[in-house]
Amino acid sequence: MGSSKHTRRGFLRSAAGALAAGWVGSRISRPNRAAGDVVYVETPLQTDLSKIDFSRSDRFRIGAIGVRHQGSVLAENALPMGDVVCICDVDRQVAEMAKQRLGGRADVCEDYRTLLDRQDIDAVMIAVPDHWHTTIAIAACRAGKAVYCEKPLTLTIDEGKLLCRVVKETNTVFQVGTWQRSDCRFRLACEMVRQGRIGKLRRVTVTMGKNATGGPFPTEPPPAYLNWDLWLGQAPKVEYCPQRCHNRFRFWYEYSGGQMTDWGAHHVDIAQWAIGMEHSGPVTIDGRGRLPSIPNGYNVPIDYAATLVYPDGTVMEILDSGRRGIMFEGDRGRIFVNRGTLAGKPVEQLQDNPLPPTDYQLYRHDDLNRADRTASDEFELAGNYPPIANHVANFFDCVRSGNTPISDVVSQHRSVSTCHLVNISIRVGRKLTWDPKNELFVADAEANRFLKRDQREGFEIPG
Repeated sequence: MGSSKHTRRGFLRSAAGALAAGWVGSRISRPNRAAGDVVYVETPLQTDLSKIDFSRSDRFRIGAIGVRHQGSVLAENALPMGDVVCICDVDRQVAEMAKQRLGGRADVCEDYRTLLDRQDIDAVMIAVPDHWHTTIAIAACRAGKAVYCEKPLTLTIDEGKLLCRVVKETNTVFQVGTWQRSDCRFRLACEMVRQGRIGKLRRVTVTMGKNATGGPFPTEPPPAYLNWDLWLGQAPKVEYCPQRCHNRFRFWYEYSGGQMTDWGAHHVDIAQWAIGMEHSGPVTIDGRGRLPSIPNGYNVPIDYAATLVYPDGTVMEILDSGRRGIMFEGDRGRIFVNRGTLAGKPVEQLQDNPLPPTDYQLYRHDDLNRADRTASDEFELAGNYPPIANHVANFFDCVRSGNTPISDVVSQHRSVSTCHLVNISIRVGRKLTWDPKNELFVADAEANRFLKRDQREGFEIPG
């Protein structure tokens, strides 16, 4: 990923009055004290719609597909740059609540194809459950829309291969919602690892948290406002229960991959970015965990862990217990990073031995001519900026410029592929050997069968 592609464009300056200062994509700049500061928070921004100039002709026209929680957060963060003209959700109640939250102007529909057929939409923001990501994203690419798709990018590794091909064929600007890449802590940690601030990297430990357990859950008729059949999509036809739907879907193998793909899409991505494996992957995967067998209950692995080895010998340990975050260990020090912390002796040493911005490998600033600017300055100053806002802004920057977003589709396919590899290793119950170049298990027909899933008739992914 070339650093020259991750620069800011001036078109966002007119949005400064809509929100407090700090709407940045790849650039990190000093807060505008006159406009006020944005507080670093993990919760959605509450946009004051009265301060946005909806009359501007250069605003993007946006379609929001899947708007229960994260979808509404993304759409709200996009409002300084565009108008949400259509909202799509298979849950009518969710769609109507999102419409009001976003100003009450958007049309509402149930089928994503209705939204994609509209010629007045420039970009779509997809935040549906994981098993729908690939189908809708491919359709959006072929409909000529720019795409922001939530993580984890895919349900299977073969879906990711197909999606990467379609994005390339259609020349789509495609951002994946791994917004930790737009967080100053994670980016500085990655820069330091890649530039040898901890010496030769030996080990990475990624801690993600435990999966939920529960069931059997009683079934019931789906609510009248929910199109359950459409929600299920490619997944097997089953009776409705609330625990399968909305934010609990991630603990069902049919629709997701548990914490391994949910948090792993964030933390494994950062780990691979730091070690320079964002376009490759591990060569051996030893996943361990218990698979629950509760009828109509959560069925992703319990008490999981994994050991992965990369081509250069770097070892990654994945754990479900401990302090959530990423620990990088080298022969000259270690760094720990999560959403609230960047710590370690190498970080403290930035005070006396700063990292020059001119040496940055992963992104760059527009104002590099400032010789007094250092990475530690950037970290201190940028801590006030909400990373989701940065990430959404980076997407629209790239839609405007045609540049590659910071969470490009290929690197994100590779990140979530690593998460899928661990889940596959746990399911087959043994250590696996992976060929990252050809994206196949080596001489292992049983494991290779898990690269894809059976798809329900009528919901097959095209292509």
